[in-house]
This record gives sequence, C-alpha cells and structure tokens, in this order.
Amino acid sequence: MRKNSIKNTRINAEVQKELSNIIRGEIKDPRIHPMTSVMAVEVAPDLKTCKAFISVLGSEESKQSTIKGLKSAEGYIRHQLAKNLNLRNTPEIRFILDESIEYGVNMSKLIDDVIGHDHSKETGDQTGEGTEEAVDEE
Repeated sequence: MRKNSIKNTRINAEVQKELSNIIRGEIKDPRIHPMTSVMAVEVAPDLKTCKAFISVLGSEESKQSTIKGLKSAEGYIRHQLAKNLNLRNTPEIRFILDESIEYGVNMSKLIDDVIGHDHSKETGDQTGEGTEEAVDEE
C-alpha cells in the first residue's frame, strides 16, 4: 500500500477522528489541557506506527504537560482505538507537538504590524509631516 493511497488517507482520517474523540471526551488526566486538538495523523502503510500531531492552545508549560499526559495514557488510547476501529493492527502512537497554528498566527500578526506601519507612514506623508523630515535630513 502506497503512503498516499486512498485507503491510507481514509485510515488517517478515521484514526484522527477517533483520537480527537478519545482525547476530548474519555481521558480525565488533569495534565491534558482542555484546548488540545489533533491536527493531523499519519499512519504507516503497514499499520504498525502512527504519528499524531497535537496542537495545544496555551503556555509552553501546558504544552509539555499535555504531551507527557498523552504519552502516559498511550496504552489506554490505543486500547480505545482498537475497540472503536476495526483495523488489522492497532498502530503504536507517537504524539508530536504541532506549533504550526501558533507560528501562522504570529506571522500574520507581524505582517499586519508591517502593513499598519507602512499605512501610517503613507498617511503621514500626505498630511505634510514627511516634508519636515526631508528638510532635517538635508
């Protein structure tokens, strides 16, 4: 089975959906932050291993404690996956912290700041404030 086959894509989607439901509704570990979401899941073609990309909205400490809590609950999560999904093998799950959303929000904020700064310069030039700076520079 190819890695990006239709069957593998469907398995990834099903595992992601079930993993989200298990993390959100069934795990009672206080280390796991309530704003935790499963961003993506990559199940190996042989169904032996699985990478789960987890996003946590919160501080760096809450992110690390959430990953530790998920790693300690891996056996329970895997058991629930086996019960809810009918797969030949239940994959061994590796939880990976995904900071792509936070990175995207930060980049978007920086872009907005630059656009706002450029816009304020343009409006300053049109009101005549920029001509005083030009005289001072000469």
